[in-house]
Amino acid sequence: MLPDIEICRATSLTSIEAIANKAGFTASEFHSQGRFKAKISLSCLERLQTQTVGKLILVTAITPTPLGEGKTVTTIGLSQGMAKLGHSVMACIRQPSMGPIFGVKGGAAGGGYSQVAPMEELNLHLTGDIHAVTAAHNLAAAAIDARIYHEQRLGYDDFEQRTAMKALRIDSNNVVWKRVMDHNDRALRMVTVGRNETDKSINGFEREDGFDISAASELMAILALAKNLNDLRQRIGRIVVAYSHHGAPITTEDLQVAGAMAVSMKEAIEPTLMQTLEGVPTLIHAGPFANIAHGNSSIIADDIATRLAEFTVTEGGFGSDMGFEKACNIKAATSGKAPDCAVIVTTLRGLKANSGLYELRPGQPVPDTLFQPDHAALVSGFENLKWHIENVSKYGIPAVVAINRFPQDSQEELEQLAIMIHALPYQVEVALSDGFALGGEGTTELASKVIKQCQKVSTFTPLYQAQQTIEDKINAVAKKGYGAASVTFSDKARRQIHNMQEQGYGKLAVCLAKTPLSISTNAVIKGAPKGFDVPIRELKLCAGAGFIYALCGNVMTMPGLPEKPAFMSLDIDSNGNIIGLN
Repeated sequence: MLPDIEICRATSLTSIEAIANKAGFTASEFHSQGRFKAKISLSCLERLQTQTVGKLILVTAITPTPLGEGKTVTTIGLSQGMAKLGHSVMACIRQPSMGPIFGVKGGAAGGGYSQVAPMEELNLHLTGDIHAVTAAHNLAAAAIDARIYHEQRLGYDDFEQRTAMKALRIDSNNVVWKRVMDHNDRALRMVTVGRNETDKSINGFEREDGFDISAASELMAILALAKNLNDLRQRIGRIVVAYSHHGAPITTEDLQVAGAMAVSMKEAIEPTLMQTLEGVPTLIHAGPFANIAHGNSSIIADDIATRLAEFTVTEGGFGSDMGFEKACNIKAATSGKAPDCAVIVTTLRGLKANSGLYELRPGQPVPDTLFQPDHAALVSGFENLKWHIENVSKYGIPAVVAINRFPQDSQEELEQLAIMIHALPYQVEVALSDGFALGGEGTTELASKVIKQCQKVSTFTPLYQAQQTIEDKINAVAKKGYGAASVTFSDKARRQIHNMQEQGYGKLAVCLAKTPLSISTNAVIKGAPKGFDVPIRELKLCAGAGFIYALCGNVMTMPGLPEKPAFMSLDIDSNGNIIGLN
């Protein structure tokens, strides 16, 4: 089979104008960014407000291997399968960060014959939304250090007299807004800023700082949760970037930088329209990670797609304990639209990996032995799939298990897995998904079963309500969601909870930041663990995004590069074609 990029280049794509017309946009509602992508104006939502809202399908997965289990392939393949069956359908996916693309994972456009195209444009820069997030974020970081410098240089009273502005009295040891960049670079996790030559202070006042990856910025989460431009602006203004010497929160509005940040993101709020290899309209928007944020594409993209198509297929990051949980408890609570059906992607290799009988590490290739028949590993790892099916059922959402086929998979094991799923006491459908090798033709069975499940009346039930305390909400996710036996809060976390409740942030949602490689907070514990503890080390306030994320163990917000990064395979030929991107 050809490499992904060659399959994409061998496919004759439709002009973006034709794709926009097919999706239902008028000529004034999109502006082309080249031949095969366009920005969608939010003015279309005004026209579409009276339209019937279609079904929303959320693709999730079992606990993944470091290379993923094919959620994006399934998302794109399923949308193509629905189109094959004659239904109007759109897909909504996140914009890939260049950190994972150049680091470990490679491209994030799907693969094989279930891709968003052109895949190199999607994976590299697209229409610049992530760069806009980076610029707006770093503008706030520069504003913080500039304010510290001028207030300390002049003194608070003199500063107020000269500028007619109130001194913010920022505690330089309590700045919570790091800088960001869209690359993996472990050397920037801890840096010192404001260093000077001896006896000088022209560069500012020295303090400890660091970098996160751009997708980890609160602005990225805000972009995905904002409903319109005004909502985006208001949310940006609520971001807490530091605390004063008296412990009072200082926002971007206090720094008078929120407006300029919103200006920097004015174009980024518009989703980008592209197409699959089979011409299904696809909206790409926002790219929040699913460990420290909610890990789903934007509410705006969903809102547009569900008003134009019978079915909208989107995906949540990592397994159902991560992106799916946050789609239900954070995104749906904000949008008012819960998923009508969930698709749980599983693979033979993923189940065997979850048996605990294989050693897999991020950045390392998947061993060939994982593709060989192994009944004991399959049965043991099946407990993980059972957990994810039960997890989805907690929310009252109908589900379909999609067995994503790899070329090396044993037909006997595929049939055995289907029998094991059918024997479970849940009203879940199961279908083989062959979107990678066959495109839409390989997912029509899956599509028909998803459509069937969408006709059921769901009884959507989130894990908690906004009025519950922060501690109760964290307990709900850990115990009712993950199945933990206990939650242990550090003294620091308890102080932070008390302060946040006192400062009026108690009604925000919670986002538990943990490893995606286990249902528990320990990456080495596979399968379906029970009786474990969830340690809450500290909390981070994302007042603009509307949630508080609780750090469970050591969660990296700036990834590092592995020994052999993916960028080593990338190059360009004499005709300007990118090679090595998969």
